[in-house]
Amino acid sequence: METIMGRHPGDFFSSFLSVSSSSTSSSTSTLPPHQMSVVDVLDRRILPPTHQEEGEVLSLMKIAFSCLNPSPHSRPTMRRVTQLLSTQKLHLLKPIRMITCSELLALDPLTA
Repeated sequence: METIMGRHPGDFFSSFLSVSSSSTSSSTSTLPPHQMSVVDVLDRRILPPTHQEEGEVLSLMKIAFSCLNPSPHSRPTMRRVTQLLSTQKLHLLKPIRMITCSELLALDPLTA
């Protein structure tokens, strides 16, 4: 996730993962992490993804989020990550800037 975010994720993920049990917001942003646009999570030093790249970027982010699951048994194996990287590409029904982090996690690769 550091590569995607351009910085250490710090408390972002612990705040994000605790959202379901808490309504507190992250102290480092005006919105709780689950309500942030995925574009706001991306490294701001690089150009935003083009329309053609958006599905691939979201797929990478979704895989990265799944690797951070607090339950080790719920995380994908490296074999599964490799399969996902070579096959999964999200097809978007709305622009990337309108997709929140929570929506990203709920996206199905076939119906996104």
